[in-house]
Amino acid sequence: MLTPARRASSPIRITHPLTLTLMSELNVAGMDTSTDLDTSRRTGRRDDLPWPSLLVLGAVTFVVVVGEMLPMAVLPQMSADLGVTEARTGLLVSLWAGVVVVGALPLARLARRWDRRAVVTIAMAVFAASSAGTAVAGSYEAALVARVVGAAACGLLWASVNAHVAAIVPDARLARAVSVVLVGATLGTVLGVPAANLAADAADWRAGFWAVAVLGALVAAAVRLVVVPEPPDARPAPEPADPADARPASEPTTTAGGRPDAGDRARLRAALTVAGLAGLLMTGHFAAYTFVTPLLGPTGDEVPGGVPALLLLYGVVSAVAVGLVGRVPVERTQAVLTRAGAAVVLALAALAGLGAHPVTDVALVVAWAGATAAVPALTQTLLFRIGGAGLRSTIGAIVPVTFNLGIAAGAALGSAVVDGVGLAWLPAPAAGVAAVAAVALAALDRRRAEARTPSPGRSAGAGTARTP
Repeated sequence: MLTPARRASSPIRITHPLTLTLMSELNVAGMDTSTDLDTSRRTGRRDDLPWPSLLVLGAVTFVVVVGEMLPMAVLPQMSADLGVTEARTGLLVSLWAGVVVVGALPLARLARRWDRRAVVTIAMAVFAASSAGTAVAGSYEAALVARVVGAAACGLLWASVNAHVAAIVPDARLARAVSVVLVGATLGTVLGVPAANLAADAADWRAGFWAVAVLGALVAAAVRLVVVPEPPDARPAPEPADPADARPASEPTTTAGGRPDAGDRARLRAALTVAGLAGLLMTGHFAAYTFVTPLLGPTGDEVPGGVPALLLLYGVVSAVAVGLVGRVPVERTQAVLTRAGAAVVLALAALAGLGAHPVTDVALVVAWAGATAAVPALTQTLLFRIGGAGLRSTIGAIVPVTFNLGIAAGAALGSAVVDGVGLAWLPAPAAGVAAVAAVALAALDRRRAEARTPSPGRSAGAGTARTP
């Protein structure tokens, strides 16, 4: 039975110095992402990452990604057995993304008052049950219902896992913790999906869904037994930039009407801006990646192992890139995200030259994989820094919504371009969409840097927040 999560001894408060004169550093024009919890309050053992918890949460993301992508891995066999076209079976993936987009935020809000370990455990059990339901489905309609249930659990899992990671690690180590957990998701694509395809060829398409059901049940038990709870001091009181701005410890961050105060609203606007731009980057990426097999076809004819080897290389480089993101200093997150966005644009534009030479093509695959894999981890870290503890549950739900929208919009854009003018023209619009996001991210980064630089006629401490 769920029990309310343990609350801190004092009401939630803003986790960063904030006055009305600081609002320009939180909006899209000059955002300051220095919303770290005071790491001086989080010393001793808590400076060490809770590795068992992070590895189990990484296993959650592994199972979720494998379960999400399974229909793509077994598309022909599943379609033939259920008596439908491959296009209808493909809808099981797009419908999944739609359910995650629609359901993640409401479910996260519904579960926000409960112990996140219990939420993840129950959602993982439901996810496993939905996979088992798909495995025993005797009709397309039965499989559709099971997938809708699984997609709802998926949205809640991503929101809860994201928020819990931010709650159990010191903020200075958040990037590394996020990268550890997201490596599980990357490995789900690199290892899990090909394994399901092999199982479908060797035995039956249902074997992959049964495997996910069993793994999901085991991981659900591990979450309950291994993952540490959110610490009671995970929501400390802020230190005001000026003593005159200090509020009593009993003062909450909501207005008299129960709505979030101006600080939280500004942080939410800033977070939504960054999330939207990251989603636009992913739209450009998935416009091309949806057709990665035909794009790499000419190169595959020239390299050992063909296209499968190139896809494996892409996956391995992605996993390495996610791991390296964990070494980025937290205060550099936004700057590195800006550079990763620019690298995504260059890689997408360079896809127009695929087939020129095998060596340059392989180098391009490496660059494309590294740049795009870094974006989700950097974005997630940055969003939690912007939102602080008060918006942790909301930010946790924004992340899966953002990237599922990017996947859906990118696939639609790519399909429209290929159907309309052909595959050869795909890199240009993909890079163009990503370029809009990259330019906007660069503008945010530049104006943030300007906001942190004191004006010539103003003292460094007047009207500005302390930054790392």
